[in-house]
Order: sequence, then C-alpha cells, then structure tokens
Amino acid sequence: MLVVTGAAGFIGSCMIKRLNDAGYKDVLAVDEFSRPDKNRNLEGKQLWGQMHRHNFVRWLERNHTDVDAVIHLGARTDTTEQSVEIFNELNLEYSRALWMICAGYDIPFLYASSAATYGLGEHGYVDDHTSIPLLKPLNPYGQSKQDFDVWVLETAYANPSAGQPPQWAGFKFFNVYGPNEYHKGRMASVIFHTARQIKATGAMKLFRSHRPDFKDGEQSRDFIYVKDVVEVLLHFLEKKPEKGIYNLGTGQARTFLDLAKGTFHALDLEPQITFMDTPADIRDTYQYYTQADMSKLRAAGYKEPFIGLEEGITDYVQRYLKEELIW
Repeated sequence: MLVVTGAAGFIGSCMIKRLNDAGYKDVLAVDEFSRPDKNRNLEGKQLWGQMHRHNFVRWLERNHTDVDAVIHLGARTDTTEQSVEIFNELNLEYSRALWMICAGYDIPFLYASSAATYGLGEHGYVDDHTSIPLLKPLNPYGQSKQDFDVWVLETAYANPSAGQPPQWAGFKFFNVYGPNEYHKGRMASVIFHTARQIKATGAMKLFRSHRPDFKDGEQSRDFIYVKDVVEVLLHFLEKKPEKGIYNLGTGQARTFLDLAKGTFHALDLEPQITFMDTPADIRDTYQYYTQADMSKLRAAGYKEPFIGLEEGITDYVQRYLKEELIW
C-alpha cells in the first residue's frame, strides 16, 4: 500500500491520479476531508481507503508492515498566515513524526518542501545541502519548510544514529499550477486567477513592481505544471535515486507578463493587461525572481523534458479550467 498525505489537496490528488495511471490501486488517502469543494478532487480515484490526518500517525505505527511508502504532501500552505504555532504543529512536528516512524520501520519517505525557503534568493536557488541551512525564508510558511529541511539534514547526516528512512527525498516545489487547485482561493496559481479574471472582466490586472530593477509585469518565477511534479515523484518512488533534497521547477524563469499573455492566447483572446499595487500584507515578502537550479535532479537520473509554460497553460486552460474539471 502507498500513502499520500494531503490527498484531497491540489498536488496530492494529482499524485493519486498519476499513481492510479501507473497501476497503483491500493492508495491510502490521508487528509482532514472537511471541505466538499476540496474532496471532489478525489472523485474517480481508486483508493484503498481514506483516513483523517489526526488518526494517521497512530495507525502507521500499528500497520507499518502494510505500507510500502509514504508520500507526504500534506501541509498548511497559506503564505499569508502569520501563526508560527500553526505551522510548527502542521508542517514541522507532524512531518518529524512521520519521518521517525518511517525511519524506525524502513518505510520509504518522500516529502514536499518549498521554494519559499529561498527567500529573496541571497544564496541563489541551488539545492546543495551545505547551503540549505543558510537560507532565509520571508514568512512563517517558508520558515516551517526550512526548519524541517534543516532538521532532516541534521538527522540524516549529522546524527546518523537517529536513523533515516531507507529511501527518502524532499522536493522544493517552485510555482506549481494545474488542475485540482480550484479550492485554494487566494493561494491558487496566477494562471487560475488570470483565467477567472479574464472570463469575468475581459482583462487582467497584474501586480505592479515596487522595485526599480524590475519593470511592471517582469517579476519572474519558475512555473512548473503539476503533471511534471507528479512525474518526478513517481520516478523517485520507483527508481530510488540518491537520497537528498531536490529542487523541483523547470529551471527556466518566466515573467508574469508571459504567463498572462499565454492565458489570453489559450482563451483565444487578445491580451488586455493593466497593473495594480501589490497588496500591503505580502509586499515586503514578495519574491521577484525564482529559478530552480535543476542540475542535481538531472544528475539523479531524471531525464524527461519539462512542459513549457505556453504548452502547460494551454493544456490547463482548455482541458480543465474552462469547466473546472478534475484531473
């Protein structure tokens, strides 16, 4: 049996879809299942069962012999949330508990980190283990992911007697977009919000730049289609490359103008783009540039090309977003 936490969420539900397509039918979906709009992401998926996340740690301890791997994608992901206590409980302590059980019972463990750990990028965007402890996230969400990454490295390498899973990998997700994010509200991808705004108004407002070194709309991110994300996770599950923390982007930064224009074109419309001030509550912690160094992942044996931004937008908008269909 495979376990996916955060199973009703965006990436978690897409992971289950990819596992099902690869022939894995015995999947335990772990989440809190409190929102019908989010739970519909599991419609049509083949599952062994569902379990509330509060019950999962104890269940795993008792039923570890039935579990072939844990894919831990569940987390509190709201970057505007300021409660350190919430993130410590859901993103740090919960992840530590799963790690220790998987280490104790030799269960492979894959988990989600985040490019939010890179902060302003003062140390670049290289997933080298020696530089990871130097990173300075800009918000409590990023800090919780950073704290777990550092704890993992200390536990796995500085304190090997503490044990580690037989195979493990963490993934610093960059800007993921794609189907099944309809429930995410403000935290959904810019492509999602662009398509909705275009449908409602015929135009799109992007955040104005508040830095002199970036023109309006030329803030750049490494956007990765969720179908590529789950393909990489499946590769690590099956091929078991070297343990470690890996970037998971495309390695190519693109501007928000590129993204908005691509969305208009996917809707067969001419771009109508204006700018508005970045909201005050995120302005000081807003990343103006991210680009994943993907050399480590490539060296680990993942050779498949990543879906280009325009191709990914077209697939997302035309196959899913128009009717908000689930993948």
